[in-house]
Amino acid sequence: MRRKFLAANWKMNTKVEEGLRLAKQIHNDVKVFQDIEIVLFPPYTHIFPVSTAISDSYVSVGAQDCSIHEKGAYTGEVSATMLASAGARYVIIGHSERRQYHGENEATCILKIKSSIQNALVPVYCFGETLEERGKNEHFKVIESQIKVVLKEAFHQDLVLAYEPVWAIGTGQTATPEQANEVHRYVRELVAESCGEENANKIRIIYGGSVKAENALEIFSESHIDGALVGGASLHIADFTSIASQLHSTI
Repeated sequence: MRRKFLAANWKMNTKVEEGLRLAKQIHNDVKVFQDIEIVLFPPYTHIFPVSTAISDSYVSVGAQDCSIHEKGAYTGEVSATMLASAGARYVIIGHSERRQYHGENEATCILKIKSSIQNALVPVYCFGETLEERGKNEHFKVIESQIKVVLKEAFHQDLVLAYEPVWAIGTGQTATPEQANEVHRYVRELVAESCGEENANKIRIIYGGSVKAENALEIFSESHIDGALVGGASLHIADFTSIASQLHSTI
């Protein structure tokens, strides 16, 4: 059985002391849900203090991005090597905001995934269609183009896939559970074609489109959805704990 996976993407929110306080609260409140994997993705500045504060616990820490480079004259970049040394165990790759604002594509994502794996970080690879692409019924084609090349060039048994329909990120809109599960099923079929049935059955595919306490359970009840990449709701302890509880109830 695939272990359920819940990720908290704090994006560019909280000062260090606020993030530490939030991490400790989450750590305390989700200790009854140790059967699911919970990962916090704070800003870079928080990774070391947060990972130190909750070290050796059932809650892990990850980074929201990493550089394609290992080291060198790349001002402002943070490498996977640095992230691992700061206490990160996971890294988000290819988030829609990185694609939109920084021009990232599959080629850069593959380099980042490879760098992450080389440094023992688990990559959480994001993919998804825009509203225009879904409106034209091109979402499967778009998703296939985002997934197949990554599976071919950078597949790893620990890779986590995160479906985030771009039109449902931070908009308050969300795909219906049926729409989300349809895409997850399709992606699992793509994994089976590229990497074999065994890997397809093992890989975790999570949903990341405006998951809230109010809609989490119906999303988690779908057979191919293994968890969530939570944005805004992860900054509110009561909401995130509720989402964790609802995911745990589906085990």
